[in-house]
Amino acid sequence: MTPPRRVKLHEIAHCRAGDKGDTAILSLIAYRAEDFPVLRDGVTTDAVKRHMAGIIKGEIRRYELPKLQALQFVGEHALGGGVTVSLALDAHGKSLSYALLEMEIEVQAPPRPSP
Repeated sequence: MTPPRRVKLHEIAHCRAGDKGDTAILSLIAYRAEDFPVLRDGVTTDAVKRHMAGIIKGEIRRYELPKLQALQFVGEHALGGGVTVSLALDAHGKSLSYALLEMEIEVQAPPRPSP
């Protein structure tokens, strides 16, 4: 068995984002169906809270969408009060999706070329 290695989420998944008021909605979607269990096990609510500390300041909820090989995270108090009232230059969900894709997790699989 190969030793675990760390990968950034963008190596095995892509992300879609939305924002409603001060809430960010981030959908993490595996490129390949066989990578969904890795995402499901490695990208926990606690891991996302740690990774997005200081950005998403409220509760984070996770929803599993196994038929889509996706996880959806809903983060409260994430957009500086909301896109229309925030003083931040680019606080909406799309920029947060890129931040999530920089998160690293451990995987057991050997390295493979990116899609």
